[in-house]
Amino acid sequence: MTYSAKNQRGLTLITIVFLLAVAGFFVMLGLKIGPIYMNHSKVVNALAAVEAMPDIRTMSKHEIQISLNKRFDMNYVTKVRGDDITIVKQEHYTKVEIEYERVEPIMGNLSVLVEFYEIFELGDLE
Repeated sequence: MTYSAKNQRGLTLITIVFLLAVAGFFVMLGLKIGPIYMNHSKVVNALAAVEAMPDIRTMSKHEIQISLNKRFDMNYVTKVRGDDITIVKQEHYTKVEIEYERVEPIMGNLSVLVEFYEIFELGDLE
């Protein structure tokens, strides 16, 4: 018994279920990872705002740390701790580094790890 091409059109139920499962997985992945990158964009904006401050060259390490923490609090930045921030301050040189990672559980024992590293440098290292 042969079937013509006219009778063999469309997707089977199993194919539709498989495609919906794959699409659902990627939607769930986007919903889990999206907020991580939104939070990181707030970190980048706070770091850029501190870099653009006119008196950054005269501020102490403690004052820079306080300014960053205030901006993090205003923007509801989470998951960045004080030990994730490294500030190097010399007479004519300022460097601020933020390095942190996020582990977000997806389902069961499947997790995603996202690492971030941001830096700005001002002045000359002598």
